[in-house]
Amino acid sequence: MEKGRRKFIVNSLFTASGLSLLPGISLSNTRVSANDKVNMAVIGCNNKGFNVMREFLRTGRVNCLALCDIDTRVLERRRAEISDQFAQQPTLYGDFRKMLEDREIDAVIVGSPDHWHCLHTVYACQAGKDVYVEKPLANSIAECQVMVAAAERYNRVIQVGQQQRSGDVWNGAMQYIKSGKLGALRKVNLWANFAYGSGSPMKPDEPVPAGVDYAFWQGPAKHRTFNPTRFHGNWRHFWDYGGGLMTDWGVHLIDMALWAKDVVTPPTTVLGYGDNLGNLDFSRETFDTMAVTYPMDGYVINWQHLGGLQQGPYGMPYGVEFIGERSSVVANREKWEVYVENKADREAAEEEASAFKLQSGMSEMEHHVRNFLDCIHSRNETNCPIHLGKNVALYAHMGNIAARSNAGMLSWDDSSGLFTNNTAANRFITPDYHNGWELPKI
Repeated sequence: MEKGRRKFIVNSLFTASGLSLLPGISLSNTRVSANDKVNMAVIGCNNKGFNVMREFLRTGRVNCLALCDIDTRVLERRRAEISDQFAQQPTLYGDFRKMLEDREIDAVIVGSPDHWHCLHTVYACQAGKDVYVEKPLANSIAECQVMVAAAERYNRVIQVGQQQRSGDVWNGAMQYIKSGKLGALRKVNLWANFAYGSGSPMKPDEPVPAGVDYAFWQGPAKHRTFNPTRFHGNWRHFWDYGGGLMTDWGVHLIDMALWAKDVVTPPTTVLGYGDNLGNLDFSRETFDTMAVTYPMDGYVINWQHLGGLQQGPYGMPYGVEFIGERSSVVANREKWEVYVENKADREAAEEEASAFKLQSGMSEMEHHVRNFLDCIHSRNETNCPIHLGKNVALYAHMGNIAARSNAGMLSWDDSSGLFTNNTAANRFITPDYHNGWELPKI
C-alpha cells in the first residue's frame, strides 16, 4: 500500500488500558483497500513458509516485502527465486522483530518451527499485522490459548494453515455426510503412516553451519548443542520444537473428523498410547507408533500412525474413514469414495455421491490463500480461523500428553484448563521458556 494510507493507534492508549506493546513495535490499524495488493512478509523460509508465500504470489494479489530467517543461505536463495519468478526484491531480515517494525507490511506468514508459532503470531498481532500461521497452531496447549487471546485483543484476521478446510475434496465429502446420505455417523478412523515419521539416522553433534544464528533458532526452547538431526527438516521429532506425526498430520485429519459433526469444543476424554518401536537407531523423541481414541458425543474418533512405514488401509498411507449406518466415506486429499455394506448398492451410491463432487480446478492451497486475502479486505472470518486451529491442536496435543504421561486415559476440564485425573499430564500444558524469552501475557 502507499505510504501514509494507514491510520495508527497511539501507543499511549494501550498503556492506559493496561496493555503493553512489545519493544520496538507499533500497532497499526490495518485496513487494505479492495483495489490494493496486500503487502506480505514470511517468517521461516526454508520450507513450508516459503511455499505458502509462493502460493500467495501466484495469485497476483500480493507484494512480498520481506523474508525473515535465521539462515542467511536460505534467505539469499529464496530472494533469488522470488526475483526470478515474480520480479520482486524483498528485504531480508534475521530478526523478525525488526521486520515487524515495517508499517507497510499488512500480513505475515508464520512458517517457522512449531515452538516459535506463539511468539511470532502474538508479536505480529501486536504490530497490527494479519497472520497466516502454519499448523499446528502452537507447540503447547497454553500457547494456543495465548494466541487466541492476542488475535481477539488486537482484532486480527487469522488463517491457520489447515488448508483442507478450503479444498474441493473435503467440502464435497462434508456436504455429502451432512446431507444425511451417510446415515448416522458412528465412527471416524484416521491414519497417517509416513517414512519421515521415524526421524533420521543418528549423527554426532557438529559445529553450527556458517550463516546460521542457531541461538536465535532455539529461541524459547532450552539450549542444546547443534545436531543436524534436530534442525532443518527434522526438528518436529523433538518435543522442544514439535509433536511428531501426531501434531503434523494429526491436526489435518482430526480436523476432518471434528468438521463432520461441527465440533468446536475440546475433548473431555482422551485414551492414548505411544511408543518408539521401529528404527531404534534413528534420532527422535516423539513416538513413531501411536493409537489415540476420542470418545465423542454420539460417535468415536480413532487415530493411529506408524512412522517409518508408508502403507495403510484402502491402500493409502493416510486417510479418513467416516463410518455411518448406511454407508462409509473414505477420503484423502485426492478423492473421496462411498463404500456400502451391500455391493449391489455400490453403483447407486457412487452416482448419488457424484452430485456432491466439487471440481473448481484449484488446489486446497489456492483456495486457502485466496480466502485469506479476501478476508483481509472484508475483515470476515477465514475458512480456518484461530479458534478452530486451537481446538484441533488441543486434540493432537492431548493425544501426545496421554502417551508422554503414561496416563492411558485423560479427563479434561475446559473451565479450569486442566486434566482432572493426572498431575503428571498437567505439567505438559504450559512450556518452560528459556534464553530470556517469556510466554506472552495478553
